[in-house]
Amino acid sequence: MAVFNVKNICDSTRTKLKETTAKMELFLNQHSLSLLNVENDPAMDEFYRGYLQDTRHLLVFCEVAYEKLGVSLRRPTFNVDFSEKVLYEVYHTCVNTFFYPKNECYSEDGRYAYTGQDAIRFRKKPSREVRDLTIELSKVFEELREDLSYYETDYITQRRMQGEKV
Repeated sequence: MAVFNVKNICDSTRTKLKETTAKMELFLNQHSLSLLNVENDPAMDEFYRGYLQDTRHLLVFCEVAYEKLGVSLRRPTFNVDFSEKVLYEVYHTCVNTFFYPKNECYSEDGRYAYTGQDAIRFRKKPSREVRDLTIELSKVFEELREDLSYYETDYITQRRMQGEKV
Protein backbone atom coordinates (compact mmCIF):
# COMPACT_ATOMS: atom_id res chain seq x y z
CA MET A 1 0.00 0.00 0.00
CA ALA A 2 1.16 3.51 -0.73
CA VAL A 3 2.46 5.65 2.14
CA PHE A 4 -0.15 8.35 1.51
CA ASN A 5 -3.00 5.83 1.59
CA VAL A 6 -1.80 4.13 4.80
CA LYS A 7 -1.35 7.51 6.47
CA ASN A 8 -4.89 8.56 5.51
CA ILE A 9 -6.32 5.28 6.81
CA CYS A 10 -4.40 5.75 10.08
CA ASP A 11 -5.76 9.27 10.42
CA SER A 12 -9.39 8.35 9.72
CA THR A 13 -9.16 5.25 11.93
CA ARG A 14 -7.76 7.32 14.78
CA THR A 15 -10.62 9.83 14.41
CA LYS A 16 -13.20 7.01 14.52
CA LEU A 17 -11.54 5.43 17.55
CA LYS A 18 -11.60 8.78 19.34
CA GLU A 19 -15.35 9.01 18.65
CA THR A 20 -16.04 5.50 19.93
CA THR A 21 -13.92 5.87 23.05
CA ALA A 22 -15.68 9.12 23.95
CA LYS A 23 -19.09 7.44 23.63
CA MET A 24 -18.08 4.36 25.63
CA GLU A 25 -16.37 6.41 28.33
CA LEU A 26 -19.41 8.67 28.75
CA PHE A 27 -21.70 5.66 28.95
CA LEU A 28 -19.52 3.80 31.46
CA ASN A 29 -19.15 6.90 33.62
CA GLN A 30 -22.90 7.41 33.74
CA HIS A 31 -24.21 3.83 34.04
CA SER A 32 -23.68 1.21 36.71
CA LEU A 33 -25.04 -2.30 37.08
CA SER A 34 -27.62 -1.17 39.64
CA LEU A 35 -28.71 1.73 37.44
CA LEU A 36 -29.20 -0.51 34.41
CA ASN A 37 -30.94 -3.36 36.25
CA VAL A 38 -33.58 -1.39 38.13
CA GLU A 39 -35.89 -4.44 38.40
CA ASN A 40 -33.14 -6.49 40.10
CA ASP A 41 -33.79 -9.33 37.67
CA PRO A 42 -31.01 -11.95 38.11
CA ALA A 43 -30.99 -12.80 34.38
CA MET A 44 -30.67 -9.13 33.46
CA ASP A 45 -27.99 -8.70 36.13
CA GLU A 46 -25.90 -11.33 34.35
CA PHE A 47 -26.65 -9.75 30.98
CA TYR A 48 -25.65 -6.22 32.06
CA ARG A 49 -22.61 -7.48 33.97
CA GLY A 50 -21.36 -9.12 30.77
CA TYR A 51 -22.24 -6.09 28.66
CA LEU A 52 -20.37 -3.70 30.95
CA GLN A 53 -17.36 -6.01 31.09
CA ASP A 54 -17.23 -6.29 27.29
CA THR A 55 -17.61 -2.52 26.92
CA ARG A 56 -14.76 -1.85 29.36
CA HIS A 57 -12.48 -4.27 27.47
CA LEU A 58 -13.41 -2.72 24.14
CA LEU A 59 -12.73 0.75 25.53
CA VAL A 60 -9.23 -0.26 26.63
CA PHE A 61 -8.44 -1.89 23.27
CA CYS A 62 -9.64 1.22 21.42
CA GLU A 63 -7.67 3.58 23.68
CA VAL A 64 -4.46 1.58 23.18
CA ALA A 65 -4.97 1.51 19.40
CA TYR A 66 -5.75 5.25 19.40
CA GLU A 67 -2.46 5.95 21.19
CA LYS A 68 -0.46 3.69 18.85
CA LEU A 69 -1.95 5.41 15.81
CA GLY A 70 -1.03 8.76 17.37
CA VAL A 71 2.56 7.59 17.76
CA SER A 72 2.56 6.42 14.16
CA LEU A 73 1.22 9.72 12.84
CA ARG A 74 3.57 11.88 14.97
CA ARG A 75 6.80 10.20 13.86
CA PRO A 76 9.06 12.53 11.86
CA THR A 77 9.24 9.90 9.11
CA PHE A 78 6.04 7.94 8.63
CA ASN A 79 6.76 4.23 9.17
CA VAL A 80 4.44 2.25 6.89
CA ASP A 81 5.35 -1.16 8.37
CA PHE A 82 4.64 -0.06 11.95
CA SER A 83 1.43 1.69 10.89
CA GLU A 84 0.15 -1.34 9.01
CA LYS A 85 0.80 -3.54 12.05
CA VAL A 86 -1.22 -1.11 14.16
CA LEU A 87 -4.07 -1.12 11.62
CA TYR A 88 -3.96 -4.92 11.65
CA GLU A 89 -4.25 -4.82 15.46
CA VAL A 90 -7.18 -2.38 15.24
CA TYR A 91 -9.02 -4.79 12.98
CA HIS A 92 -8.27 -7.88 15.05
CA THR A 93 -8.72 -6.40 18.52
CA CYS A 94 -11.16 -3.50 18.27
CA VAL A 95 -13.38 -4.45 15.34
CA ASN A 96 -13.49 -8.16 16.17
CA THR A 97 -14.03 -7.49 19.88
CA PHE A 98 -17.02 -5.31 19.05
CA PHE A 99 -18.64 -7.79 16.65
CA TYR A 100 -17.76 -10.88 18.71
CA PRO A 101 -18.09 -9.85 22.36
CA LYS A 102 -16.87 -12.38 24.89
CA ASN A 103 -20.11 -12.45 26.87
CA GLU A 104 -22.28 -12.62 23.74
CA CYS A 105 -24.85 -10.10 24.99
CA TYR A 106 -25.46 -9.23 21.36
CA SER A 107 -24.47 -10.53 17.97
CA GLU A 108 -24.52 -9.35 14.41
CA ASP A 109 -27.16 -10.89 12.19
CA GLY A 110 -25.76 -10.62 8.68
CA ARG A 111 -29.20 -11.07 7.14
CA TYR A 112 -30.06 -7.52 8.19
CA ALA A 113 -26.77 -5.93 7.15
CA TYR A 114 -27.97 -5.02 3.65
CA THR A 115 -31.57 -4.09 4.45
CA GLY A 116 -30.88 -0.80 6.16
CA GLN A 117 -32.11 -2.29 9.44
CA ASP A 118 -29.93 -2.66 12.51
CA ALA A 119 -27.96 -5.90 12.22
CA ILE A 120 -27.32 -6.12 15.97
CA ARG A 121 -29.50 -8.61 17.84
CA PHE A 122 -29.49 -8.70 21.65
CA ARG A 123 -29.69 -11.87 23.72
CA LYS A 124 -32.03 -10.07 26.17
CA LYS A 125 -34.02 -6.89 25.71
CA PRO A 126 -31.67 -4.16 26.99
CA SER A 127 -32.40 -0.68 28.28
CA ARG A 128 -32.75 2.08 25.71
CA GLU A 129 -29.30 3.47 26.65
CA VAL A 130 -27.56 0.13 26.07
CA ARG A 131 -29.36 -0.40 22.79
CA ASP A 132 -28.63 3.13 21.56
CA LEU A 133 -24.93 2.95 22.46
CA THR A 134 -24.50 -0.44 20.79
CA ILE A 135 -26.27 0.64 17.60
CA GLU A 136 -24.25 3.89 17.47
CA LEU A 137 -21.00 1.98 17.94
CA SER A 138 -22.00 -0.62 15.37
CA LYS A 139 -22.21 2.05 12.68
CA VAL A 140 -18.66 3.24 13.40
CA PHE A 141 -17.28 -0.30 13.70
CA GLU A 142 -18.95 -1.26 10.41
CA GLU A 143 -17.11 1.65 8.78
CA LEU A 144 -13.85 0.56 10.39
CA ARG A 145 -14.41 -3.02 9.25
CA GLU A 146 -14.90 -1.81 5.67
CA ASP A 147 -11.94 0.60 5.84
CA LEU A 148 -9.63 -2.06 7.28
CA SER A 149 -10.87 -5.13 5.42
CA TYR A 150 -7.43 -5.45 3.82
CA TYR A 151 -6.02 -6.17 7.29
CA GLU A 152 -8.40 -9.06 7.89
CA THR A 153 -6.45 -11.56 5.74
CA ASP A 154 -4.70 -9.92 2.78
CA TYR A 155 -2.12 -8.12 4.94
CA ILE A 156 -0.93 -11.35 6.57
CA THR A 157 -0.92 -13.19 3.25
CA GLN A 158 1.20 -10.46 1.68
CA ARG A 159 3.66 -10.50 4.61
CA ARG A 160 4.00 -14.29 4.46
CA MET A 161 4.60 -14.16 0.72
CA GLN A 162 7.38 -11.64 1.37
CA GLY A 163 8.87 -14.10 3.85
CA GLU A 164 8.29 -11.91 6.88
CA LYS A 165 7.40 -13.25 10.26
CA VAL A 166 4.13 -11.75 11.54
